[in-house]
Amino acid sequence: MPAYRKLGSIPAKRHTAHRVEPGYKNEGIYYEEVVTTAGFGRAYSIVYHLRPPTRVKKIEAAGSIVPDIVEQPVLRHHHLKTASIPVAGDPLTGRLPLMLNADVTLSRCRPAQRQNELFRNADADEVIFIHHGKGTLHTLFGPLPFRQFDYVVIPRCTTYRLEFDAGTQPDLFVIETAGNVLVPPKYLNPDGQLRLGAPYSERDLKGPGEINVVDRDQETTVLVKDGTRLTRYTLAHHPFDVVGWDGMVYPFTFNADDFEPITGTIHQPPPVHLTFEATGLVICTFAPRMLDTHPEAIKVPYAHSNVQADEMLYYVRGRFGSRRGVEESSITLHPRGIPHGPHPGTIVASRPVTRTDELAVMVDTMRPFQLTRQALDLDDPQYPYSWLD
Repeated sequence: MPAYRKLGSIPAKRHTAHRVEPGYKNEGIYYEEVVTTAGFGRAYSIVYHLRPPTRVKKIEAAGSIVPDIVEQPVLRHHHLKTASIPVAGDPLTGRLPLMLNADVTLSRCRPAQRQNELFRNADADEVIFIHHGKGTLHTLFGPLPFRQFDYVVIPRCTTYRLEFDAGTQPDLFVIETAGNVLVPPKYLNPDGQLRLGAPYSERDLKGPGEINVVDRDQETTVLVKDGTRLTRYTLAHHPFDVVGWDGMVYPFTFNADDFEPITGTIHQPPPVHLTFEATGLVICTFAPRMLDTHPEAIKVPYAHSNVQADEMLYYVRGRFGSRRGVEESSITLHPRGIPHGPHPGTIVASRPVTRTDELAVMVDTMRPFQLTRQALDLDDPQYPYSWLD
């Protein structure tokens, strides 16, 4: 989780009466809400509302989202070209699920409309990678600006609305994780601070910077997703009526260009690119960096036999030195059980190169991915044969 943060008005002690300003018409206190993870065993935040957050007027079914999984007759590599996926829906309904397992769902989204209804994912943390676009994430924790190449990390059960600035076409890569998205423990010292030598620091993690109290006593709907089920809650008031909060559970952003690559005289393995982790998966950032300096170094990745992991790469920017034929917004999947490696000619071509400008997001999973029908519609069936001369 990110570092402890405090905004707005909170009482001196937890679980004590936080007296309201004179003249406000309620029971004389702000209403405390404790937002916890892992029951009460891990990080939490405490939020103070103008009104009880439990004021529900109506609950109704809102349909379901069931991925159209296609069983694969063979085990093989995949290359999905997603740059031209349709502009459709809003940041929620426009999501195109491509691959998933019990731990994670990966989607692409190019929304055509703004998000008008509040949304709450009750079952998953969300990491929304902003390939193109900028704007503001609105939550009860306050507004959070985001920009191109930001990871926007949204803890589960955070009610939110994504608002994009006018004049740009938003382009998103969405990661939904069944487990909590964490700063890798190996980057933290025993005191909980990011170590000197970690590829980013607390200064690079941007949380909300101000409170924006929405004092609106009118019906407000929230679309709640749990698993494949959608439920629409109508609250008696707007849920962003928060005067203050503190804790370690809140949305934050991290920009991929702020990742500090770890390099060496010879090729470094993918774990040096580790950015976040969750149960059953890791999220890595392949950022622009100096290449290996040993005079005999092979400057592209060695052939790798995936024994216990599926490897997905989302290509964001620049030229990826070990691959031919990939383009911006390409997605490759190299599953367990079969080796993959640099394309023919890329080893020789890399010898005089001293720096790479690539930017890519990698998701490695312990469970195998299943592909959707939408993914197969974007797949290049010749990709498995692209290693032939």
